[in-house]
Amino acid sequence: MRQTGSALLWFLFVYTVACWVDYNLPKSHLSFFLRNNPEMKQRCQEDEACPYKGYLNETRCWGYEDYCDTTSRLNSTTCPEGSRGWTKGKAEQLDLFWKSVDFGYILERKQELKTFCEPKTQEDSSLECVRYTRFCRGRNLFFDFTKPEMFSGQERFKENLFDAKLRFAQDEFNTGVIGGHCDLDKEALKAEGDHKSALQSWFAEVEHFSSLPFRPIQDGRCDIILDKPTYFMKLDAGVNMYHHFCDFINLYASNHLNNSFSTDVYVVMWDTSTMGYTDLFTETWKAFTDYPIIRLHKFTKKTLCVREAVFSLLPRMRYGMYYNQPLVPGCSGSSFFEAFNQHLAHRLKLTQHGPLESKIRITLLSRKTKYRNILNEDELRRAMITVGEFDVKVVTYNRDMPFMEQIETSYNSDIFIGIHGAGLTHLLFQPDWAVVIELYNCEDDSCYHDLARSRGIHYMTWEKPSKVYQEDEGHHPTLGAHAKFTNYEFDVSEFMRLILNAAEYVRSHPKFIQGRQSKYSEGKGKQSKASQGREFKEEL
Repeated sequence: MRQTGSALLWFLFVYTVACWVDYNLPKSHLSFFLRNNPEMKQRCQEDEACPYKGYLNETRCWGYEDYCDTTSRLNSTTCPEGSRGWTKGKAEQLDLFWKSVDFGYILERKQELKTFCEPKTQEDSSLECVRYTRFCRGRNLFFDFTKPEMFSGQERFKENLFDAKLRFAQDEFNTGVIGGHCDLDKEALKAEGDHKSALQSWFAEVEHFSSLPFRPIQDGRCDIILDKPTYFMKLDAGVNMYHHFCDFINLYASNHLNNSFSTDVYVVMWDTSTMGYTDLFTETWKAFTDYPIIRLHKFTKKTLCVREAVFSLLPRMRYGMYYNQPLVPGCSGSSFFEAFNQHLAHRLKLTQHGPLESKIRITLLSRKTKYRNILNEDELRRAMITVGEFDVKVVTYNRDMPFMEQIETSYNSDIFIGIHGAGLTHLLFQPDWAVVIELYNCEDDSCYHDLARSRGIHYMTWEKPSKVYQEDEGHHPTLGAHAKFTNYEFDVSEFMRLILNAAEYVRSHPKFIQGRQSKYSEGKGKQSKASQGREFKEEL
């Protein structure tokens, strides 16, 4: 009997622990998550088996919470230089940067949330959106995709998909094909149309939202019901990392707005065509959903009901995150972008092997395309390897190299070098102490500089125009001479001057120094370098 009782107690203990969900978040994010979910936090406090006891006493916050004051919010920003007239003082400069590319952006969107369709009961529908309908969410929503030819043609974002004027007389409901059972403030919704554009807002989709005379799910009006939370997304170009990562950045921002980081969700690609969509970075979706991406046309000739719908922030919003966002000069280091780096690294299971004990890891991106190649690439590589401290790798990020291998390489690059191009978006994965060198910006001087400032890593570019040699004037197919449509050769001595300065920056960065000391101090020799690197990254 005693043995049976012990076995039962052990079973109950294991079962209780197993009842706790693995939130699959970086350790440094768990305390924020629990603070923002007080019921979970209280349950953890009361349950001796809770595995998150060590994360209950954090006093910091992301910055967008109602209870979060300026002294407690997460802050990685520094503004060592002036704003060049953008602001009147340092405090205003810091605040503008925080509201542009940090959690202040989430706070402003959260403050804009407004209910446009009000439920009267728990079973009713609802719709709320931020200003200009750049983000919306709703409950118990109804979509009627039975109209003939809704997904015909090659237009990915039809604006008249739910336009009542284009429907057929025999339609059963003349109140619309997107809506819910709730009290709609139609005039207030119509007033949000100033940003109506495919990748800037959801207005073209929700402007025809209707108050329906039935409860869609309870009254059996649905051919298909999506019971899991569902994120609708209008995606940018899946073949270009810079543009596609606007999608992922804004999806992560939408997670924060929705206070939900579960991967037990559906993602529906809102595309009103049946054309193919090439996604070269498809592995990234694993950080956000456990399921394949659903194409909207899969619901053709069906009525669809969604219990919890989120219309994600969009990739090309005016003053968006990070596309179309003028960035105040003089500042660097967004806690939001740092959190995005940590979130993806954790969920994609990237391993940080650095800092190395006596090496600085340098990755040179070789484009192997028609334009913007480095003509003396091998000469530059040979110059770098003459410095014994440098561990140099030359890579070509194309379809021959799996994307997971690409980002693992970038994640382990102390210095990342490349000519202007979407491949420099890999700077989002670099460690906090890193340097990105846009070897030549091709007269587009703010794109990757601003992205590096948002990420909080050091940016460098070519400084002496007389020591870079253009193959020809460049041959844009319609605009004529163009700096992005030619190839370049670089002076070796000037190149090495930049590299040595970059190495000195890395070498003297506090997190690089701390990482080396943590990994290679006496008594830690038995710990594997890979596991040390992973633990160090979790501490940051």
